[in-house]
Amino acid sequence: MKTLFALVLMLSLGACSTPRNDAPGFTDADIERLMAREQVQGLALAVIDDGRIVKQAAYGWRNAERRLPLQTDTVMYGASLTKTVFALLVLQLAQEGKLDLDAPLPALLPKPLPEYALTRGGGRFEFSALAGDERWRLLTPRILLSHGAGFANFRWLEPDGRLRFHFTHGSRYAYSAEGFYVLQLVVEEGLGLELGRAMQERLFDRVGMPGTGMRWRPGFGANLADGYTVDGRMEPHDERGSPVAAGSMDTTIADQARLWAALQRGELLDAKAHAEMVRGQLPIRSSSQFPTLAPEATPAPVPHLAAGLGVVTFRDRSGPSWFKGGHNDSTGNMLICLEARRRCLVLLANDVRAERMFPEIARLALGENDMPWHWEYGWYRRGSPP
Repeated sequence: MKTLFALVLMLSLGACSTPRNDAPGFTDADIERLMAREQVQGLALAVIDDGRIVKQAAYGWRNAERRLPLQTDTVMYGASLTKTVFALLVLQLAQEGKLDLDAPLPALLPKPLPEYALTRGGGRFEFSALAGDERWRLLTPRILLSHGAGFANFRWLEPDGRLRFHFTHGSRYAYSAEGFYVLQLVVEEGLGLELGRAMQERLFDRVGMPGTGMRWRPGFGANLADGYTVDGRMEPHDERGSPVAAGSMDTTIADQARLWAALQRGELLDAKAHAEMVRGQLPIRSSSQFPTLAPEATPAPVPHLAAGLGVVTFRDRSGPSWFKGGHNDSTGNMLICLEARRRCLVLLANDVRAERMFPEIARLALGENDMPWHWEYGWYRRGSPP
């Protein structure tokens, strides 16, 4: 009888979503209840524990009007999670000795930065406006990856639409896609790599991510998620024709689970590069992520918050941790990794209203944690997204 009981117990434990006794659990019904409360059309998630994918699931619709279900291999917009994946590429190049994270731009580019223009995604990003400001010469990959360049998030947010420095490089944190455009130039013009191909070969193909790419592929259209705004309006998934380091990645939850599990297992970065990625490089003293150039406070409103390389680091009750979000009007994504627990949660939503329930899902999947939601989402204090 004891043998039979032990066998049943082993089988029951093997069927659990999470492999460790201290890992909190949740059911599909828990997620569906939260989605119904917030009127979320679609959500996909994955939980990674000690390098193993212990849960991946998709809920709701990839297109509610046509009643097309969201699946784990549905192609979704990666948004700014692209920045962290691009950071993996840069760190690989650094660990191979092909790129110095602390080299200034003049040592990395064949021409001065103001002489370049980056034509990507239907837009042209010129750097000629920096010609009269020699501070561009002091920028390094480390500064750009940690959002310390001094740029606005996007140049089109400037009154005249022109790129400029707002503070001395490395003196403070201010989230900026513009810094990633500069670093893309370093990879493409300085190292002679085609970004989309380099990401595909070094990351997506290596891990086994068939539904992920830095540019649109016709095959994505057969199983594609459209997006939903805060008022429930459907936004068709766009087709990004050029790779953009700041945010052109299309992906699936199954692929994201494989990627971050591989990172956790040490298959993408060596121990030194991984430690550098998740080390706090630049203290963050702003009260929230956006607006990016808001005044800083002393002392910092969120203790121990800092920029890593392509991620934001924080001090969880379990120890050092990090995260990265991705957002637009019809997308809400989040990646949270608790380093000491070796546990990650990935959330991809084709409905921005899903961000309202991310804190609750994180508690269910990760246990009680200290993820700084009020900093990442300025609306969190108000109770709803803008």
